[in-house]
Amino acid sequence: QVQLVESGGGLVQPGGSLRLSCAASRSIFSIGAMGWYRQAPGKQRELVATITSGASTNYTDSVKGRFTISRSIVKNTVYLQMNSLKPEDTAVYYCNYYPAIGHLWGQGTQVTVSS
Repeated sequence: QVQLVESGGGLVQPGGSLRLSCAASRSIFSIGAMGWYRQAPGKQRELVATITSGASTNYTDSVKGRFTISRSIVKNTVYLQMNSLKPEDTAVYYCNYYPAIGHLWGQGTQVTVSS
């Protein structure tokens, strides 16, 4: 069974950047699309970005032009480059397949955007 481990979060000022990583315990990209999700305090988890097995990408409107999802097939890793961060990007960020598989949710990585 695959395991997904997120990392790279932290505290950053508005306008700053972070790069999140999601390392899988085995090859994942031949199975389906992968996604980054986030959950802010008091809100439901939302889909932020997806990347298909063919490397096509899609983003929720609020992050278009600021976030970039990518992957390394060799490293079994999905990345989320986040630029021009805003306070409303503050959340715990998770990776999972898209559509998500319930038992694969990990601990996530906290991103806090604050001055």
